[in-house]
Amino acid sequence: MTKTKRIASASIVLSVLLSLGACSGMSKQGQNTAIGAGVGAVGGAVLTGGSTLGTLGGAAVGGVIGHEASK
Repeated sequence: MTKTKRIASASIVLSVLLSLGACSGMSKQGQNTAIGAGVGAVGGAVLTGGSTLGTLGGAAVGGVIGHEASK
């Protein structure tokens, strides 16, 4: 993986982790959606080697799973 992709992936992961701190005032379903999206983004980035499309796709799928898991 190139240096630029590593920096981009690390930035995305850091942004997701920092944004999870904002979950304290959210509903349980909102928290699960945000956590699912974060985990999905990281998983998508890892599985696709830092691809933007893979990261966004993983975030979308993870968000949906997190949302549905809390019902």
